[in-house]
Amino acid sequence: MSAPHACAGCGLHHQCVCHLLPHFDIPAHIALLMHENELTRDTNTGQWLIKAIASTSQHIWQRKAPCPKLMALINSQQYQPYLLFPSEESVTIEQAKTATQAEQKRPLLIILDGTWQEAGKMLRKSAWLAELPHVHIQPNEQSDYQLRRNQQQGHLCTLEVGTEIVKELGLIEPARQLSDFFHYYMRAFKADKSGHALKD
Repeated sequence: MSAPHACAGCGLHHQCVCHLLPHFDIPAHIALLMHENELTRDTNTGQWLIKAIASTSQHIWQRKAPCPKLMALINSQQYQPYLLFPSEESVTIEQAKTATQAEQKRPLLIILDGTWQEAGKMLRKSAWLAELPHVHIQPNEQSDYQLRRNQQQGHLCTLEVGTEIVKELGLIEPARQLSDFFHYYMRAFKADKSGHALKD
């Protein structure tokens, strides 16, 4: 007996979780700079940020040239761009929000979407990224992501990063809803890979 067709939205065969995803907006723009390998990974969680948060965009990283649409956002007078990357000079999400409000702009938060090794390569090989100021998140909990092997301690998946951004922007209830979806989706994904719907 063949498996049911996969849902076009969530990719799951045995149950659909699309209706459980919250939808909201935030006082910032999140730009996912995605390594091309993520396009074919069913474990990619950045897709859910794009679907959940209206002010989110996806851009494919190219080694030889930056994405024109992302550069347009970076150069726009509406935004102050930040690369989400912890460093000695990085500021908190709250500090970035306060600074941009003073300039009547919105934070443009660029997330490197790929494995930790891929993200490092993207940063090393993109001089234009190195020129951006850095911002960091301050999570209170360790990652609960379980869909890939060799996850490094302390590293969050893209959806967890987005959830933390939402929380640190002060949107506590949307952040909780996104976190609830993330944990349910992980369980449903693993059940689907085992050939059945999630059994509550």
